[in-house]
Amino acid sequence: MSETNIKIPASVMQKSSSSYYQQWRLIKDNLARYGVIAGGMGVIVAVVMIFFYLLYVVFPLFLPASAEPVSQYSLPEKNLGKTLLLDMEEQNQVAARFTDTGKIVFFDLGNGKTILSQTVAIPAEAKIVSFAQATPMSEGAVIYGLSDGRAVIVKHEYNVSYVNNVKVITPSIVYPMGEQALVLDDTHAPLEKIAAQVSDGSTTIIAKTVDKIRLSSFQKEQALFADDTALTRTDAQLSLPATGVDDILIDKDGSHFYLLSSNGRLAFYDISDKSAPALKQAQNVVETGQKVTSIAFLNGDLSLMIGDSSGLVSQWTMVRDESNRLAMQKIRVFKVSDRPITAIKSEQRRKGFFTVDAAGDIGIYHATSEKQLIQKHVSDALVSVALAPRANGLLMQSADGNLHFWKVENEHPEVSLKALWQKVWYESYPKPDYIWQSSASNNDFEPKYSLTPLVFGTLKAAFYAMLVGMPLALMGAIYTAYFMNPVMRQYVKPMIELMGALPTVILGFLAGLWLAPFIEEHLAGFFSLLVVVPVSVMLFAYFWQFMPKSILEKIPEGSDAVLLAPIIILSGILAFYISTPLEAAIFHGSLRDWFKNELGIGYDQRNALVVGVAMGFAVIPTIFSIAEDAIFSVPKHLTVGSLALGATPWQTLSKVVLLTASPGIFSAVMIGFGRAVGETMIVLMSTGNTPVMDLSIFQGMRTLAANIAVEMPESEVDSTHYRILFLAALVLFAFTFIFNTLAEVVRQRLREKYSSL
Repeated sequence: MSETNIKIPASVMQKSSSSYYQQWRLIKDNLARYGVIAGGMGVIVAVVMIFFYLLYVVFPLFLPASAEPVSQYSLPEKNLGKTLLLDMEEQNQVAARFTDTGKIVFFDLGNGKTILSQTVAIPAEAKIVSFAQATPMSEGAVIYGLSDGRAVIVKHEYNVSYVNNVKVITPSIVYPMGEQALVLDDTHAPLEKIAAQVSDGSTTIIAKTVDKIRLSSFQKEQALFADDTALTRTDAQLSLPATGVDDILIDKDGSHFYLLSSNGRLAFYDISDKSAPALKQAQNVVETGQKVTSIAFLNGDLSLMIGDSSGLVSQWTMVRDESNRLAMQKIRVFKVSDRPITAIKSEQRRKGFFTVDAAGDIGIYHATSEKQLIQKHVSDALVSVALAPRANGLLMQSADGNLHFWKVENEHPEVSLKALWQKVWYESYPKPDYIWQSSASNNDFEPKYSLTPLVFGTLKAAFYAMLVGMPLALMGAIYTAYFMNPVMRQYVKPMIELMGALPTVILGFLAGLWLAPFIEEHLAGFFSLLVVVPVSVMLFAYFWQFMPKSILEKIPEGSDAVLLAPIIILSGILAFYISTPLEAAIFHGSLRDWFKNELGIGYDQRNALVVGVAMGFAVIPTIFSIAEDAIFSVPKHLTVGSLALGATPWQTLSKVVLLTASPGIFSAVMIGFGRAVGETMIVLMSTGNTPVMDLSIFQGMRTLAANIAVEMPESEVDSTHYRILFLAALVLFAFTFIFNTLAEVVRQRLREKYSSL
């Protein structure tokens, strides 16, 4: 057999190879195309998911509160007397009923079954004349005023144990001042009204008889080298007549007490010195013709909630007047009902309170947010009510002798549009204000969740950063792209862009530990720098044109900026050198003191000026790089044509180049602004991080991003504080999204307008 050689024409092989490469290129083009689409869609999906996750965390803040009945049953042990007080333990399993016969009935909160019945050690010859719940309410102490001028203090406690993995709550009573009744009035007159403050180290009692008001204070003193305690007693009598006093309240610290008459006259006493009570203020707290029908402390005992016969509940708190004296001030009013308010109960851990009116309608409100949370009808008349320690349950006794137990869902009462964005009058503050102060060491604290100072601080920091960074970045980009020598540009542009890789934590560290003290020490030199350097550059430029042509021709075109470097350095040194004698001559030695004494402008070491310089340094690379690329990318035929028609380089720059590049320049500015708005570490480390609203460049601020970074690690998951931090993140997200969207609309219009050039 003979072998046959088949020759394939070269044209066919070339065509086959070309087809192979075309197919491979098409595959790569499609891969790149779909890769870009997938990446873009991935970014969009990620942004949308972030938005919905933030919304998911924030949404519960705005869910309405609810209250629903759980059980209803007859009053336990009706035969033991009328109810003076209902109370519940923290787990909402056991409740207590205090009666006018000195009995305490503990019963199951779910079904009303009696668990334990105790008898208070009331002397047989005495009768109960008055009764009050002692402060602080969380301690569970009550006081009985007797007909013979004596009083008994008893405290109910609950021991939690586990039997076969089942929680068992065992109630009991103790006598903080002993079982023997305390003699408060040596004439044995009945104690018609009584109030007490009970704590581990001291007890203070205010008692009213028919003709006088007495104060008795008991201090426990521990022996230095023994376990024995000594009881020191102090007695005082008020000069104020007892006639007309219908309510007595004493705060949990035992430092102030209040006397209130039904016609609305409130007397406020300072009893820091128990032997000499001092009247601080007396005033009317209801409108003429109205009567006080109920009164209670708000949590923390800094405010009084006063209900009147017209259905109003007003909040009165202690503030300092112009002469720095404490005075009671009405800071807000709630229109609860058209009927008299018969009872007010305050939450033990928040600034909320519970009201009952004469028609049996209940309401739950929050003082700080000024928000009505619940308004419902329970019964035609309620004779006694109790609010659970965690504010998640209500126990109410109706006039027909039945008890109603309701479950309350009220997780985030502190949040309202007013509390977040408007001025709020907080306790002890002289006027309404925007305040962010989210936490403190105890439950008496009034959370202050105003986002306004954080938004203000964010915009303030971004403004000063752009004020410093934008002119330098744009002017540098214009010179580099249009005037600079191409060889020199190859080194300058990468060096400036490399600045963007510097970690912001390093910039914040340098700004906080070096720049802030340096500016504070050389404040006059810093301001001199802003004058001396520009003037020196302009003078150099003016005299440079008179240099001999032989020297001018040796400098390559577009490289003359190199000559400015030593001028800038020397003029900067000169500015700091001359600032000291100028500061001494003009500002009497210290510019900072002059600002404070003459203009009333304070100076914080870490302030907006430091932030502007440090964060301006951080946004310069971003703005410079994008703006320089946009200017450099302007088609050469446009600039050449403009110059050929007789325009000067500056005319070409202003009339052709900048207009054509304006969409890119605008994008650079917007991206730089977004960078400044979202900056965290520089602001966190180079300011005092105080959420104050002050336009002064010498005061600090707190931004949304820095606030989240500072407080998120310490916030309790799913708490109001935690969710409001996410709300701040959502506000920041929405702000940047809306701003960038508007910026993109403007950029597209600029592109359409100048694309025909």
